[in-house]
Amino acid sequence: MTRLIGILVGLFFTAAVLWAFVSGAATVISEGELKPATAEHHFHKLPHEPSGGFSFNGAFGKYDKQQLQRGFQVYKEVCSACHSLRHVAFRDLEQLGYNEAEVKAIAAGFQVPGVDPNTGEATTRAGMPTDYFPKPYPNDIAARAANNNAIPPDLSLMTKARHEGSAYVYSLLTGYQDAPAELVKEFPGSAPGPGLHYNPYFANLNLAMAPPLTATDQVSYGDGTKATVDQMAQDVAAFLTWTAEPTLDKRKQTGWPVLGFLLFATVLAYLAKQQVWADKKGKKG
Repeated sequence: MTRLIGILVGLFFTAAVLWAFVSGAATVISEGELKPATAEHHFHKLPHEPSGGFSFNGAFGKYDKQQLQRGFQVYKEVCSACHSLRHVAFRDLEQLGYNEAEVKAIAAGFQVPGVDPNTGEATTRAGMPTDYFPKPYPNDIAARAANNNAIPPDLSLMTKARHEGSAYVYSLLTGYQDAPAELVKEFPGSAPGPGLHYNPYFANLNLAMAPPLTATDQVSYGDGTKATVDQMAQDVAAFLTWTAEPTLDKRKQTGWPVLGFLLFATVLAYLAKQQVWADKKGKKG
C-alpha cells in the first residue's frame, strides 16, 4: 500500500511538471516571442576586450609590469581624484617593479588621515609605504556633492565585482557616446538627464561619471608609449585587474606543478589498484 501511494504521488508531481511546461510553451507560441520592453534590454551592450586582448589571459598569461605601471599612472593622475583603492597599500606597488625609494615617494604624494600628536585632533599627513590608498573625499556627503549625487565606488575589487571585469572596465572607459536617436524617440524617459552621460556598457545606460579619459596624451608615459584613450583604458583595466588579483601570476605558476602532481598520483593509484587486484582476478578466472 505504501509503495502504491508513493507511485501515485510521483505520478502526480510528474504530471504537474509536464502541465507547467506544456502550458508555458503554449503561451509563448500563442503570444509570439516576448520582446524586451525596457531601454536597457534594447541598448545595453556586453563588454569586450581590446583587439589584442590582455597579456594575463589564458592559462599561460601573466601580467605585463610595464603596462601595470602605466595603468597605475592613469589611476594616480586621473582616477584617484574620485575613486579610492582601500584594499591596496603603497608598499604593494613593489610588486609592479617600483623600488623602495620610489614607493616612498609615491606614498608621500598622497595625504592620509592622521592625528595631531600635540592636540589629538584629526588631521592629515604625508603617506607612508605601510598606509593604504586614501579616500578622495572625507565622507559620503562630500562625495555625492561632487559627483551629481552619486558616490564613486572603490576600485580595489572592481574587476571581481563585475562580469568580465577587465573587459568591463575597458569597455566602459571607451564606451561614452551620444544617446542614439532611437533611444530618445522610443524611450524618452531613458535619455540622459542633466549631469548624466550615455554609456551602453553601464547597467542602466546613464552614468553620473563624466568621461574620465578624453584626449590623447592626457598622461605622459615614461616608457614612451603613446597615451591614446584606448591605450590608457587598456592599461588602467590591467592595473585594476592586478589590484583585485595580485597573486594571479603565482597562482598560475603553482597550478601547473599541482596538476602534474595530481596526474602522477592518479597514475600511481591506478597501478596500485591493478597490483592489489591482480591476484584476486587471477583466482576468479
